Amino acid sequence: MTEIDTSVPHSARIWNYWLGGKDNYPVDEAAGDAYTAVFPGIVTIARSSRAFLGRSIRYLVTEGGVRQFLDVGTGLPTVDNTHEVAQRLAPESRIVYVDNDPLVLAHARALLTSTSEGVTAYEDLSLYEPGKILEAASRTLDLSRPTALILSGILGHVADYDRARELVRSLLAGLPSGSYLCVNDGSRGTDPDYENAQDSYNETGAVPYFLRPVDKIEAFFEGLELIEPGVVSVPLWRPEPSDEEPRPIGQHGGVGRKP
Repeated sequence: MTEIDTSVPHSARIWNYWLGGKDNYPVDEAAGDAYTAVFPGIVTIARSSRAFLGRSIRYLVTEGGVRQFLDVGTGLPTVDNTHEVAQRLAPESRIVYVDNDPLVLAHARALLTSTSEGVTAYEDLSLYEPGKILEAASRTLDLSRPTALILSGILGHVADYDRARELVRSLLAGLPSGSYLCVNDGSRGTDPDYENAQDSYNETGAVPYFLRPVDKIEAFFEGLELIEPGVVSVPLWRPEPSDEEPRPIGQHGGVGRKP
């Protein structure tokens, strides 16, 4: 197994730190604090992305009738992981998580538990291996039945936009009619301070994450039926009645159904 390097900051551990998790190291806290010093709103973006994930899964279970989830690039387990949200509403839900980070692997097997009625599995694979992902997922999921593909904060790590779209298409091609795509990613055009902070971070030599214009995030849903309200800043996607007045941030997402 790949050695976990604790001497350099790591994006998944920094994200975990911003979410209030404990699976990070002083080097990650230092990098996270340096980023928030430049752009304090990154914590709101991280937590709003997580809240969107929860709301979208609740929609998929309660209104979409989905009971199978393929979560690629899951990141470190925190609160309200995909299986927890889905199985709270439908205990029989089956979830496959996919990531190829040794730290995520180390924690996933211990933390990603399941209800007795459902199943949760973890596959140590890369987003760049869609064929292998589908093959591995088929050991846990019935891919002849509707499945929700979750890509939360992962596509921005794919530098080549055309490659990112190709990966989404390849994964969706292995899922039947009635399946769903759920994407949320960092966006351009809403918050210049966020864009400047992220561009500067990308120049530090850390693993880069590329913010994209909203129309490029929308294009991931080409050929799908977008669920209202479409691709919007994540706080504006079906907010809970109890939520404070949602304000747009530089993170956009949506849910689409495969016809």
